Amino acid sequence: MENIFNNTQVAFSLKSDTELDRAYFLFKMIANQPLVRIGTAVTNFAIKANLPVEKLIRATVFDHFCGGVNENDCLSVVDKMFTKGVSSVLDYSVEGKEEEDQFEAALVMTLKTIEFAKERMAIPFAVFKPTGLGRFELFEKIGASKKLSSSEEEEWNRVKERFDKVCKEAHSKDVALLVDAEESWMQDAADDLVTDMMRKYNTQKAIVFNTLQLYRWDRLDYLKNLHEIAKKEGFYIGMKVVRGAYMEKENARAEELDYVSPICVSKEATDINYDATVAYMLDHIDKMCIFAGTHNENSSYKLMEMMQTRGLKPNDERIWFGQLYGMSDNISYNLAANGYNVAKYLPFGPVKDVMPYLIRRAEENTSVAGQTNRELTLIKKERKRRKENSK
Repeated sequence: MENIFNNTQVAFSLKSDTELDRAYFLFKMIANQPLVRIGTAVTNFAIKANLPVEKLIRATVFDHFCGGVNENDCLSVVDKMFTKGVSSVLDYSVEGKEEEDQFEAALVMTLKTIEFAKERMAIPFAVFKPTGLGRFELFEKIGASKKLSSSEEEEWNRVKERFDKVCKEAHSKDVALLVDAEESWMQDAADDLVTDMMRKYNTQKAIVFNTLQLYRWDRLDYLKNLHEIAKKEGFYIGMKVVRGAYMEKENARAEELDYVSPICVSKEATDINYDATVAYMLDHIDKMCIFAGTHNENSSYKLMEMMQTRGLKPNDERIWFGQLYGMSDNISYNLAANGYNVAKYLPFGPVKDVMPYLIRRAEENTSVAGQTNRELTLIKKERKRRKENSK
């Protein structure tokens, strides 16, 4: 497979010199672990103390990783990316809410993003997090098969109603809907709920997509079991496949509570699990749709090769590649330039509310081996190319 991901002219074609310089500065900061820890603590304190830091955050980390403070803010970014064939997934990235009115607000916003997706070819998916529509502890309790109080039963019914409202709207508007995965100890309840939605709304094609975090060693078996159910009951499977975002938390909890960690024993084992799951889905692509969320170049090349050997076209509507906005532009834009379906997750929301998401992005870039260095190397290469061309 030809190496296409080193083409920095394509990767950064939408970035001005100023934006490229800002990206370089940002990843330089993120590469420094102590600085990320200190910066996170200071930022959290400043926001809680209502200090005037939003402008600074907006001008640096927010504008690099987010589309805007509201859905309309994102449209100029959406349109700009689509000129290069890269689609968007509007992601309302407000996290950690616990109140019913907050869940209702997230429901309204998710329905709005489905409407946006219906109106714009550049937005092929909508997305939400399970805990955007219900309390984490409630998902956890149900996943552990604990008895609910009567008020909790009512609360869970409201969560199910929200899920159904979102999936029904996606189905009626013919918009694919991604449901993100979260921590393993709440995921069973979310999985069951999403499977019910697949039963109901995926009878003709995949509309509702669950998410498999493949740093979990049990997820391929989970998919195979789901596939057997889908064959018997006659529904399609949509899956976003990712490596996962909660590894440290998962391992720490397993150690503290003395149970076997759900996380693969090594990075290599995770990579093998990811690629095997992608291969399984491609082998059954007649009844499955895949959204391959990955910043891993090797896995991207493997998926491209597997598509080629199976005679699947780059623009097969059942296969999408996905990356996060502000990261891995060398993968996204070069895939799009070669005819593949690509969508960037484009987070949005008030600066204060999106901070947990931004902190996770900074920590992820710091902890994932080679991620930040790769971004810096590519940015340096493009800056050098532009300098030489301007002579």
